[in-house]
Amino acid sequence: MEYLILIICLMIFGETTFLTLKKYHPLNGGRRKIYVDTSALIDGRILNIARTGFIDGDLIILKSVLKELQLLADGKDSEKRSRARFGLETVSELERVVNVNTDIVDDGEGKQKVDDELLKFAKTNKGLILTLDYNLIKVAEAEKIGTLNINDLALATRAEFLPDKKIKLKITEKGANRGQGIGHLPDGTMVVVDGAANKINKELVVKFARFHETSAGKIIFAKISK
Repeated sequence: MEYLILIICLMIFGETTFLTLKKYHPLNGGRRKIYVDTSALIDGRILNIARTGFIDGDLIILKSVLKELQLLADGKDSEKRSRARFGLETVSELERVVNVNTDIVDDGEGKQKVDDELLKFAKTNKGLILTLDYNLIKVAEAEKIGTLNINDLALATRAEFLPDKKIKLKITEKGANRGQGIGHLPDGTMVVVDGAANKINKELVVKFARFHETSAGKIIFAKISK
């Protein structure tokens, strides 16, 4: 029994320590405020972005946003209900991400429409609104309020080099595998070309076949175009 009590105490201590470290994390001071709307939470990609450490600001979730999610989660529409529950889970997970501060802010829960509350808080505190809602983005632009759209981020970081695309490429060295030559795109991306090992210092027309992407960057595999 004493052993069980000790384990429970250690678990409580660990959780308390984690929350304390988040509260006093050095990144919390002097950062811009990013107000997250319902659509961004339901989408869920914000969680992976937060985990990478790319979010330069504190995430603020208004209680009216949580209430909207709760109403959808309790609704009759099964699809909306499922997505809203996922959004609520996203909020819980965001609160546990160490390298980003997530705050739940009481805004009166329903005194105004959710979008109006987001616009008011963002404008008053010179913050941004993180949303996928096209209409909200347009209203924010009219109000001179900055927005962040995860779809825009995905578009900006998508692969620019699709299969079968042809370019001119100078082969600069041999590849690791037999018969391969290597060249580089202007942005530094490595291109591995089959059958180009004997084409060093020559410019060839190559056709992209596939690309491999990791956290370290991407490598494009290509063939000599005929």
